[in-house]
Amino acid sequence: MKRFFNDNRSNPWFWTFIVLAAALLFAMPLLSSGAGNSGDEDGFQIPQGENVLNYYRTHGADTTCFTFENLKYYGCSFDVVMAWLNHTFGVDDIAHTRHAANALLGWVAVLFVGLIAWRIGGWRAGVVAMALMFLSPRFLGHSFNNPKDIPLAAAVTMSIYYTLMFFRQAPRPKIFTMVMLAISLAFAISVRVGGLIIIGYMGLWGLLWLIQRLSTRSRQTAPKRGGIKNSAKEADEKMWLWKTVGWAALVCVVGFFAGLLLWPYAMQAPIRNTVDSFHAMSQFAIGIRQIYEGHMVWSDALPWYYTPKFIITTIPIAVIIGWLIWPLLPCTQSDKSDDGQAMARYHWVEKAMLYFCFLFPVFWIAYTKANVYGGWRHSLFAYPPMVASAALGFDALTAWLGRKLATSKPVLRKAATVAATALPFLLVIGPAAHIVRNHPYEYVYFNRLSGGTAKAYGQYEMDYYYHSMREATKWVVDHADASALAPGQKVLVGSWHVNSTAYFLRNDTTQFRQRFVRWRQRGDYDWDYAVFPLTGISPAQLTNSAHFPPQNTVHQIKVDGVPIAIVLKRLDKSDYQASQMLKAGRPDSAEVLYLKALEKDPYNESAIASLTNLYINLGRTADAKAMCKRFAEIDPDDDMMNYWTAYVSYLEGRPNEALEQLRRCKELNFKNTSVYRLIAQIYMQQGDQTGAEGEIVRALQKGVIDNNLVELYINIQKGKGLNERVIYYNLYNAIATGLESSGKKEEAKQYREAMKRM
Repeated sequence: MKRFFNDNRSNPWFWTFIVLAAALLFAMPLLSSGAGNSGDEDGFQIPQGENVLNYYRTHGADTTCFTFENLKYYGCSFDVVMAWLNHTFGVDDIAHTRHAANALLGWVAVLFVGLIAWRIGGWRAGVVAMALMFLSPRFLGHSFNNPKDIPLAAAVTMSIYYTLMFFRQAPRPKIFTMVMLAISLAFAISVRVGGLIIIGYMGLWGLLWLIQRLSTRSRQTAPKRGGIKNSAKEADEKMWLWKTVGWAALVCVVGFFAGLLLWPYAMQAPIRNTVDSFHAMSQFAIGIRQIYEGHMVWSDALPWYYTPKFIITTIPIAVIIGWLIWPLLPCTQSDKSDDGQAMARYHWVEKAMLYFCFLFPVFWIAYTKANVYGGWRHSLFAYPPMVASAALGFDALTAWLGRKLATSKPVLRKAATVAATALPFLLVIGPAAHIVRNHPYEYVYFNRLSGGTAKAYGQYEMDYYYHSMREATKWVVDHADASALAPGQKVLVGSWHVNSTAYFLRNDTTQFRQRFVRWRQRGDYDWDYAVFPLTGISPAQLTNSAHFPPQNTVHQIKVDGVPIAIVLKRLDKSDYQASQMLKAGRPDSAEVLYLKALEKDPYNESAIASLTNLYINLGRTADAKAMCKRFAEIDPDDDMMNYWTAYVSYLEGRPNEALEQLRRCKELNFKNTSVYRLIAQIYMQQGDQTGAEGEIVRALQKGVIDNNLVELYINIQKGKGLNERVIYYNLYNAIATGLESSGKKEEAKQYREAMKRM
C-alpha cells in the first residue's frame, strides 16, 4: 500500500479520484434523504423482507415468504438485511435507512466504474468515469430507492472489476481478488437470479484471455527452421490453464452457494429451485399499460427496440459520444499487472468485454422481446460498463491529440489536451443542471435526442416509479383544510398507491386516513383529497391543456415545467353520492346527482363516464351519445368511451358504423374483451359465422380471453356440427398460442399437454 501511494502521490488525477470518491460517498446518501418510496417498496419489497426475516427467526415455521405474490423467485438480501437493521435499532422511518443504504450501493457502482476505467486507462479515465456515472440522472435517481436493480448493478460492476483483476493475476490470482469476486457473485444472485450472468461473463472473458495468451506465446516460442517444439513451455501453458480454470470454478461454486444464504426458496433445493426461478423470471408475463411513443401500450406488447431506444434517449449524450469513439482510438496506457507483465496487448480483451457486458443484456432483451416496463431499470446493471467505456474513450481522445500534436507548439498542444480533457465535463452540464433543478426527481430525465423532458411529456411515462408520492402526500398533511368536516372526523386521502400513502401518513393517523382510489373511477369513491402520480393516464388527456389538470387540482409537482403528480381537493361529493344511489338500485336519484356534479364541473370525466353507462343501461342512447361526445373533448383516446360510442351505434341499428369504431377500439387497447365480443355478435347477426369465429380466434391468439368469449366460440363451433373433441382441441390451440405470445409459456404448456391427451 505504501508503494502504491508513493507511485501515485505526484499524480493530480489520483488525488482528484480520491477526493471525488470521498465526496460522493457522503453526497449520495445525503441526496437520498429527500427521495420518495418506489412503487415496489411499500407493497412488495418491504413486506417480503419482513417475511424472509420471520422465516429465519422462526427457524422455517413461518413460510409466508413462499406464498407472498411471486416473490419467492427473487433473492431479497437487501430487504432482509435492512429489515433486520431497522428492527434491531428500532427505526421508525425505515424508508430513510433503506434509501441511504441503497445510495451507498449506488456509490459502490460509481466507485467500481472508476476503478475499472483506472485499471485500463489510468487515473484521469477513472475520474471521468465516476463523474459520468454520478451525473447520469436516471442512474442517480434509481440509486435513492431501487433496492433490486441498483444492488444488482453494484454487484455486477464489482464482478467486472475483479474478473479483470483475476485474469491479470492468473494463474496465481490473489486471495483477496478471488474472495471479492465470489462476494460479488453471491451478492448479485442474492438480489436477482439473473446475477448468474456473471458466471457467463467470467467464462467468455477467460476464453478471450486464453486465446490472446496462446497467440502471444505461440509467436514468442515459434521454432526456427529445423527447430523443435518447446515441450516445457507447452506443459507450462497447460498448467496455467488448469490452475486458472480451477480457481475460477472455486470462485463460482463458493459465490453461487453463498448467494443462496438469504434466499429461502433456493436454499430448499439449490439447483432445482434456482433453475425454476430463472425460468419463472424469464417468463414473467405481467401486463402493465404505459405511455410509449405517445400511445398507451401494454408492456407485454412493446416493440423490440423499447429498451435500447429508452436508454439512448435518457442517458447523457456525453456517455454516448465517449462510448462510440473508444473503439476508434488506441489504448492509452501500458498498465502493469502485479507480476510486472505489460498488459497493453491484453486491452483488446478488456475492451471487448466492456462492450459485451453492455450490449449483450440489451440485445437479449430486444431479441427475446422480454416483458419490461418502467423505462430501462431492469437493464441498469448493463449501464456501468458502458460508462467505463465512454470514459476510456474520452481519455483515449485526449492522449491521441497529445501524440498527434507532439511536434506542434507547446501552447497549441496544451490547449488541445485541456479542451479534450474538459469535453466530457462540459457535455454533462445539462444533466448536472437537471439534477440540481429537479431533486429528488433526477430519474425523470430525457436528453436532447428526445427533445428534453418537457417535450417527452405525453410521449413517455414520467414518474413511473411513483417517487412523487412522498411530496404529494406530505403536501396534503401540511395544507389539508378540515374545517368542513364534522368534529373528530378524519381527512380522507385517496390514492391508487395506498401502501405509499399509508406509509407517509403513519404518524398522522389521528387526523388522516387513506383509501384506494382509481384515477378514472375517482368519483365513485369517498375522499377529501387525492394524490395521483401521472402514470397510466392517456397521453391525449395529459396534453389536453383545456381540461387537464382537472379544475379541482390544488397542487402540482413538476419536473422541468411539466407535471409528474397532482393533488386534488374534493369540492363536491355529488358523484360519490350518485354511485351510492346506483348501488342501492335508485338510478333516477343517481342521474340527478351526477348532473349536479356536472354543474359543478362540466368536465368531470368520472361523472361523465358513470352517466354514460347509466344511460346505456336505461336504453337512452341519445343521452349516452351526448355524454360520449363530451368525454371525447377530454380524452378522445379513452378505449372504454370509444367502445361505448360503438355500442350506442350498434343499439341504434348502425352495425357497420359500430364495426369501424370497434376497430379503432382495438388499436387503442387490444386487450379489451368487450370489443371482440361485440364484433363477433355483430357478425353473427349479419349471418357471418366465419367472421365471428375468426374474430374470437384472433382475440384468443393475442392472449385476450374471458368466459364469454369462450362460450361464444363453443356455441359457434357447435353450430357448425363439430364434435366436442375437435371443438376443444381448436379452442386449446388458440388459447395456447395466445399465452405463448404473451410470454406465459408454462400456462400454454398445460393446454398443449391437454391437446396431446385428446
